[in-house]
Amino acid sequence: MRLRLSLVLAALSALCLLPARSAADLVWSPATGWRVEGGVLGSLDGPEGRTALDLMNKARSAEESRSYRSALSAYARVAKKYPNSVYAAEALYRSGLIRQQRHEYFKAFEAYQQMVSRYPNSEKFSQVVGEQYRVASFLLEGKRNYLFGVIPGFKNREKSLEYFEQIVANAPYSDYAPLSLMNVARGQQRLGNTEEAIDALDRMINSYPRNVLTPDAYLKLAQTHASLVAGPAYDQQSTKEAITYYEDFMILYPGDPGVASAEKGLGDMKRVLAQSKMVIADYYYEKRRNYKAAKVFYNEAITVYPDSDVAAKARARLTDVEARLAGQTPKVTPADHALPTEKPKKKKRFFFF
Repeated sequence: MRLRLSLVLAALSALCLLPARSAADLVWSPATGWRVEGGVLGSLDGPEGRTALDLMNKARSAEESRSYRSALSAYARVAKKYPNSVYAAEALYRSGLIRQQRHEYFKAFEAYQQMVSRYPNSEKFSQVVGEQYRVASFLLEGKRNYLFGVIPGFKNREKSLEYFEQIVANAPYSDYAPLSLMNVARGQQRLGNTEEAIDALDRMINSYPRNVLTPDAYLKLAQTHASLVAGPAYDQQSTKEAITYYEDFMILYPGDPGVASAEKGLGDMKRVLAQSKMVIADYYYEKRRNYKAAKVFYNEAITVYPDSDVAAKARARLTDVEARLAGQTPKVTPADHALPTEKPKKKKRFFFF
């Protein structure tokens, strides 16, 4: 009962956060200019209303004739002087579109952000969030922000990640939120920030467990943890995390096209983990002459990956250990059937492209 009530409350909360449609629409026609349809949120009354409408018409006419500076100036005046009018949200939206067309991506996103922050009930809310997503995607792809619409700046993928996070905050229940988190993970991985990429993927899985992108997030999370694995002689926490997510992926999404890749990744990680047990076991056998401890770790190597070549070597070594424990001289030593020496692996940079 509690679970059902929680689900109902969550659904109601989501509906409350969805943008409501404005009772009035602005419609543009080159012949008549801007006009309000829908009534109750119409233009300002009196001289102020006429001034705001004149500015909007002037701005749109300038925009149509590609006089963008004049258009931006007029739209800015409407947004600043008449913030409570039906025109203000449209003025910010049109400003964002112009900035975006001029490759002024930073100012475009800022205009869109002002619009969704000030006017969350606007009929264009979802459309504006979509434009924000487009701007963030451009920057992640490496497109340059232009100064004054003329001078190209430097590539700034870090800014795109800020924008994707803002989109998640603006519209957490929209289709753009899980997409944005996936892009944050992709961007962070590209920048070499693996831990931040893992955090974004983890948030994606926990926040949107039924989303169409969630299987991909599981697989990428496993692969990202695997990219941190340095080899059997090093700490195996990342190896264990990778194994967990590979197994979860295969259990939850058995029909997914990525299962074959997950099976291979799981096998690789289990082999590394089994080899790490062998390294410890050999240490106890050769250096410490602690055969009971060696026996424990050889058995763990077999348990981790029982059908592997590593397990076969562990079984052979157990024969030696049992002989030692029985007070007999073994026929072979670990050095006779040693695993190939592996060089420490460098941290891999795994890209989602």
